[in-house]
Formats: sequence, structure tokens, C-alpha cells
Amino acid sequence: MPIALVTGPANAGKAQVVMDAVRRHLAHGQEPLLIVPTRADTAHYTRELAGEGAAMGARVERFEGLIGEAVGRAGLGQPVLGAFARERVIGAIAGRASGGQDDRSRAAPGFVRALAALLAELQVRRVTPARLGEALAAWARVDGGGASGASLGHLFERYQRVLSDIGRLDAEQRAVRALDALRRTPALWGRTPVLFYGFDDLTRLQIDAIETLGVVVGTDVTVSLTYEPGRTAFAGRAATFQALEPLAAEHRALQARAEYYAPEARGALGHLERSLFEPDAVRADPAGAVRLLEGGGERAELELVAREIHRLLAGGMAPADIAVVLRAPAATADLLEEVFAAAGVPYALERRRPFGDTAIGRALIGLLRCVPVDGDGQESEGEAGDLLAWLRAPGQLEHPELADRQEITARRGGASSAEQARALWEERNWPLETIDRLGEAADRGSANGQLALLESAARELHRLFCAPRRGGAIVLEADEVDEARALAAGRRALSELRELARVAPELAPRDAGELARVLAEVELVSGERPTAGAVAVLDPLALRARRVRALFVCGLQEGVFPAPARPQPFLAEEERRRLAETSGLRLGEHEDALAAERYLLYAAVSRPQELLVLSWHVADDDGAPIARSLFVDDVCDLFDESLGERRLRRSLGAVGWPMPDAPVQGRLFDVAGAPGSISQPGSQGPSPAVPARSRLGGPAPLRDEEILAELRRRPWSASSLEVWISCPVRWFVERMLRPDAFDPDPEPMARGGLAHAALKDTLEGLRRETGSARLTPGGLALARELLVSALAENERDFPLSVAPERRPGVRRRLRADLERYLEHATELPGALEPSRLELGFGFAGEDAKGQDGELGAFDVGGGVMLRGRIDRVDVGDGGEAVVYDYKSRAAPPAAKWIAEGNLQVALYMRAVEGLLGLSAVGGFYQPLSGDLRARGVLDEDGGVELECVKGDVREHSEVRELLDEAVAAALEAAAQAGGGALEQRPRTCAFRGGCRYPTICRCEQ
Repeated sequence: MPIALVTGPANAGKAQVVMDAVRRHLAHGQEPLLIVPTRADTAHYTRELAGEGAAMGARVERFEGLIGEAVGRAGLGQPVLGAFARERVIGAIAGRASGGQDDRSRAAPGFVRALAALLAELQVRRVTPARLGEALAAWARVDGGGASGASLGHLFERYQRVLSDIGRLDAEQRAVRALDALRRTPALWGRTPVLFYGFDDLTRLQIDAIETLGVVVGTDVTVSLTYEPGRTAFAGRAATFQALEPLAAEHRALQARAEYYAPEARGALGHLERSLFEPDAVRADPAGAVRLLEGGGERAELELVAREIHRLLAGGMAPADIAVVLRAPAATADLLEEVFAAAGVPYALERRRPFGDTAIGRALIGLLRCVPVDGDGQESEGEAGDLLAWLRAPGQLEHPELADRQEITARRGGASSAEQARALWEERNWPLETIDRLGEAADRGSANGQLALLESAARELHRLFCAPRRGGAIVLEADEVDEARALAAGRRALSELRELARVAPELAPRDAGELARVLAEVELVSGERPTAGAVAVLDPLALRARRVRALFVCGLQEGVFPAPARPQPFLAEEERRRLAETSGLRLGEHEDALAAERYLLYAAVSRPQELLVLSWHVADDDGAPIARSLFVDDVCDLFDESLGERRLRRSLGAVGWPMPDAPVQGRLFDVAGAPGSISQPGSQGPSPAVPARSRLGGPAPLRDEEILAELRRRPWSASSLEVWISCPVRWFVERMLRPDAFDPDPEPMARGGLAHAALKDTLEGLRRETGSARLTPGGLALARELLVSALAENERDFPLSVAPERRPGVRRRLRADLERYLEHATELPGALEPSRLELGFGFAGEDAKGQDGELGAFDVGGGVMLRGRIDRVDVGDGGEAVVYDYKSRAAPPAAKWIAEGNLQVALYMRAVEGLLGLSAVGGFYQPLSGDLRARGVLDEDGGVELECVKGDVREHSEVRELLDEAVAAALEAAAQAGGGALEQRPRTCAFRGGCRYPTICRCEQ
């Protein structure tokens, strides 16, 4: 029999009939081809045949393999345009048609894919450009239609002309020509039988192949189709059955069989398969074989699913016997991977990901973006991150920490372009000649340069993959497989582009930047295929050729499953209907989207043998309500109310429930008494959840004697003591570990550094010009001139921003603030002379920048040494001294110094007395913006008159007591550090409270 059609519902034994036919062909000495939908099906049935000792006689292929066999037997040797190069050609043609200046103009990727699908359909239907043009013209003559498709004929004609010019076929042309060759010469195929199994639907090309082989060639063709006449669930497949049924010489309609279900689940699951979407279906007992999960949000839903799967695994079910079905797995993949990994559920999930998401893909694209646009050294399109992506590729650097250092240097220095980042690298390390070589390769003339660039990129990609594995017989770990796939996908794309550059240079990438953009569009299949040790995560169609013991159908939301109907991107359905009526040319088949989605649900829920679980969530991440799919109601209508009453729930944002260790008899887990926020209607509500954050204890005390001894003898700065008082752990991180700052200095810090340096130079300039550094009304104009010069000279050492566009504004604001301060200072009374500017003490070598040379450290008491840099010391004729410390914002009054740990001015007053022999009668924090009034303390008996805020002038004894308290606080802090006592103080750690390093302290915010 040339074509034997086998139909029946799911679980009707179609696989057995097809496999019996395979065995029958083998028994007659034939070598049949078994055609299945997916790679996983190919592996499954190859193993099954191998177990029977029949693998050497039969071949298991996907439909692409069947077309390849037809091409080989038809003797077609014309080269085929690869899929990636084809999109490149179509994009250039579409861009040119939309007004681009040359063939390099590119259409949007979505437009290109839609146009490629239409061109493929036209070629499968054997429509020529002339026929399409005639049909569109006939439509226009009848009712003026065809406006939306007027250019399609020109696009199609130009596409075929380009293929002819470059001497290539696309995949559809090759398939159609192979089938046509077999139609003309049937003997080319021979008598090889072909069997189709696992296809829920067939494309027009697949039906064409079946008709060619079975009707024209006359070989034995067996086709199985899941179909049962008269049932709503199969309405979406009726057109395929109607196309096949007239071609079949034999039609076997199989009946449903219940023995595929486990005995305890047979009643419920068999009833579901027989009654889904059928009117007037009776209600049955779900008997625990059908269950419902309801999550408050998407994460909560997946956590429920993960817990249920964990329970099944703990009960002894093999991971390969469990499957999770999602209508669109890619949309949920990241969250599912996170939840399943946290729950310890082994899973296999394949999805498409960009080439640039892999290490070698990101590195190659980054390298290409670093290449100058042309040989004249024109800037590249790259950013600093592109250079880092290349440097950070595994095996690229013998010392990977050099890349970290490069990133820190670039970010702190504001190097944003690839050129700037490369200059920073080569200042500290070695020349990056690979970039130059790629640039030289691209600069060898148009065609030769394109080929050289593509060949160089291919060599670099291969080197990037081999670099971390050189010199060893490496077996790829699971997390390295994607790198191998990226290597294959990248080499395939570059190979197709090289071929395109040979036959049509105008369509190939012209420079490294364009090649980088092209490679960014490459995709690869990521993740693991279903294996014996993993739960398979699939879309509904991927499960169609096999069964599982337990199935979870997740994400049952309106607008997701069923998916909404998608309009045709070219020629809407009504336009196609008019085109057919006016010209006789039919494009596409009418498809009832809801009927197709109903079939997908049927195909999925008919696969489990023991357990079916349906899940959904009721809100998005923001708490907005989301409707569950009506498909859930369709299932619930088949069972009694106990199904809905016993659904398991988990609230939005619920946390803190552990995975079970063993199954609970009779159900997956105790709904009412489960830990966490899982509840059942009628229960007493969820049990308390574990807090999201708990105090787990921070760093242990310092115990190393060498470190403690160093802490006891080291000189302390006042700011370091203040940090210890605010939080010892913060001090340990910032002053002991001293990690390199990853980001550039905050603008306020850079502004403060420049302000200090500019004021110092301004006052010193005044002293040179006038003999005194005092700010007076008569010297204000000169002070302003000196300030402008000082700002310009010091900005090189204190860049105000890493963003060039922000510098002018920050510079103007700083200058305005400092000029305002100078004007304010000239109006203040007082006869003290600014004698010491940026006075340093306790430093050695290059840090000794004080004008008095290397002043020693100051002994605060008890052997605690202090070092620092005092912004300004004003001195009177009698040796009276007032200390000033510049601040960018309003400073605290002296009454809060001790309570808030502000010791700097008080300790500097003591240091001035001890080191310079002066009498410190005052100390102030001087704001440089906002409220310019200095805040601090002034001894009323010190013989100095200054304009002070009320309360800052104090009796001599109060001033001395304040200084003593500051010294005592400093000594206590130093003693705590010397004892190694690291304590978390989250209330005072940050400026406005809260822990600055919660991951280290392990304490609540």
C-alpha cells in the first residue's frame, strides 16, 4: 500500500502500529526511514530500535533528514544559501526597497523574519514572481486592492534574481526541486519505505513530500496522525486530515485504549482524555490524579511546582518520568532555572539565546567593536566594556585580575570608549596587537578585506574557545557545553558570511563594527536536552511523541495559554481571501487559533500516566490581578468540586518554606500544616514564615597577634577613629581591607578635594601678593582672581566628573560657592592670620606635604599616635590658634560632637597645641556651601573675638572638658581596635543609618 494513514486519539497505540510497520519492512530486507518531529524523539526511537537489534537496518530522522535524502537521490549539487546568510540577503533587499541607499541598508529583524516566512511559503507553493505579480494586479483591477502587497512581487522577484546571480538555492527551493525531480523520475528514490510518527500537524511541504513519495513515486509511506472525527479537541487538525485522507490507500482508525494509564489514575485521566472540550460531559472524581496549584505570583507558582516535583522525587519517581510544560518556556526560563536550582530539582531546559550571551561570543563581538572603523585610525564603535569583554574571556589573561584592575582604572578615570580603555591598558601592560591585526585585515580593499576580516574573526573565535583548554584532553563540563555550541554557531555564521563575501561582496559585512552587529543577531540552542537524570521542561509540541508518569502544565493564564491569534504580517487574512477570489492564488491556510490551542492542551494533558498538575498565578510582581486561563475551567468542569477545593495555594512574596524530605501518604504534602504560606480553603491560614533576613552573626573578632600588634602601634587619623566609632566592621572593610573603589570618586568628594586645594593656593597667593593671607574687603577682587587660577591649575588633579558633559556645570557651581565663601569671609571680624594651610603631621616621605616639613605624629595619650592634615590654622599675635576644617555641607554643633562621633576638630586642636606649641582657643567646621556660618567651639577666655553662632562660645573649663572627652573617645576606639573587637553598629554605620555592608555583617538593614 503506497500510503497508509493511521489515526486515532492519544494513547490509541499508533506508535505500536508504526513500529510494527518498521519491523515488517526490516523483515522484508528493506531499510525504512522513520521520520519524527524532534531531536529528542530521534534519540528515543533510535535507542528503542537498537534495543531490538534493528538500528542497523532502520534510520530515524527528522523531516530535514528526509529532504536531505531526497536531495541526495535527486542528484542536486547546487550550493545552498545558509539560513543566516539568507536573512542577510533578505534584509538587504528589504532595506533597499524601503529607501536604503545601497544593498547594505538593513530592515528590522522582525520584518526580515516575516518576509522570509512569506517567501518560503511562496516557493513551497511553487508560485513564481510573475504569477504573484499577475495575481496582485488582478486583485487591484477588481477592487483597487493590493496596496499592502504591491511591493511583494518586486521583493520576491529581486530575491530570486539575487539567488540566481550568486548561484545559490535556499532551503525551500532545494526541497521543492528535489521533490519535483522525484516526481519526474520516480526511480531515483528506489523503494525505501518512509514512516511518519509523532506529528500532530503537517506543513504543506511535509504533505507534498508524503504525496510525492506515496502517490507519485509509489513507495510505502505510513503516516500517523492524532485525530478523531467529530471531537472539538481535534477541530484544529481537521484540515490536515482532509488533505491526507484522499491520498491514502489505507486508513486505519484506532480506538482509545485505557491501559496506558496507571490503574489508580485510569478513571480520572481516561475521563479527561475522552471528555475534554466535549459538551454535556459528566463530572468524575479526580482521585488525586488531577491536581491544581495556584500561586500568588509567578515565582510563587513555580515554587509550588518545584515543591511538588521534589516530593515526587523523594518518593522514588525518576526525574525522566516527570515533565513540565510551558506554552512559552523562553519567557519563564530565567525564573524557572532560579527556582528549580534553589529547590534542588534537576531539570533540562533548551532555549535559544544570543551568541553574545556566551563568554567567547561576548569576547569576539567586543573585540570587533574595538577595531577602528577604517585604516586612518577613525574611532571604533566600541566602549570600554567591549574591551573588557574580550580581556575577560576564559584563558585570555594568565592573571585575570589584570582585567579587574583595568575596569577599576577605566571607571574611575572616566574612560568610556574602547580607545580610551585601550590606552589605559597599554600604559600599564602590553600592546593589544590583535586589535591592530583585525584592523589591518579589514583594510585590504573591499572584497579581499572582507574575506580577510571574516577569516581572522573565525581564527580568533577558535582561539578564544581553545585558550582555557590548551594543553589538556578536556571533557566539557555541563556549564561549558554552551561555549561549544557558541563556537559551532559562530563558525557556521562566519562560514556563511565568507561564502557570501565571495559571491556577493556588497551583501557581506564591510568592516569589523558591522560584523559585530551581524554576529550579535546569531542565536544558539542553550541548555540541556531531556536526559534520564533530569525533569524535562518543554513546550506542548515537544512532548507529543512520548509519555511521562507525571506532567505539570504551568503558566495557564489568559493571553498565554491559549495564546492570542497572531495576524499575518504580510497580507492579512481578509486580503488573502480577496486575493484568492480575484486571482485564484491561495496563500496560506485559514487557521482557527483557538482550535489550535485547544489541540495543544489536549496533546499535553493526554501524555501523563499517573498525575496531571495544572498551575497558574493570580497576580503579577506588582500585585495587579491576572486572569487564569479558561482552559483550567474546561478541565475543572470534568470533575467534581473536590478538585477546586483541594487546590494548593502560595501567596505572593511568600518565603521560608523548606523542601520536604519524604512524601506524605495520600497526597503530595500536608496543605493545612505545611510550613510557609501555603494554605487550603477552610484551613486556619498559613503558618508563620521564616523571616527573609535574620541575624546570623557578623565577622569574628580579630585574633591574629601580628595584626593586633600593628593596630596598637599604628598612627591613627581622626577620620579613621570616627569610622571605627560609627561601626567597627565598616572600619575593617574600608580602612583595613581597603578594597579598591570600583566606581569613580563621587562628585562631592572630587569637588571637596578641588575646593581644599584651590583655597590653599588662593590664600598662599594672597600672602605672596599682600604679605597676609587674611581675607579683607580690599583684597576680595585679588582673591577672586587667584581663585580662578587655582581652580584651573588644580582641576587636573581633582577631575570634577568622569562625564565630560557634567564638568562645566559642576565647575561653575563650585566657583560660585567658593566666591560666595570668600565674600562671606571678608565680612567677618577678627585679627587672626591664616598661618598654616593644609598642615600635615604624622606622615612620612611623599605624604609629608605640610609646609613645616615632616611633622611627627601626635601622641594623644597611652601610646595612641594621631596623624592628619589640618585645612587651616589661624594664629594670633599671642600664640592663640583657631583650627578650621572645611566641609561641603552644614557642620554639626559642638554639643553633638561626642554623641555623633565627630572628633576631628577637637583632636586637631590638641595636636596644634602639642606639635606647634600654640594655645588652641577654638575649632570650627567651616561649610563651603549653603549656610556658611562656621560651627564649633570658642574659648571665651582665649582673647580672640570671632563671629560665632549662639552656643559655640563656651567657658574655658567647658572647652577643656570637651577636648578631654574627644581624647577619651579616641583612646577607647583605639583600645577596641587593638583588642580586635569587631562589632556591627547598623544604626550609625551609614550617614542616615543602616548597615553599609549587610552581606558581611549578616544583620538586618
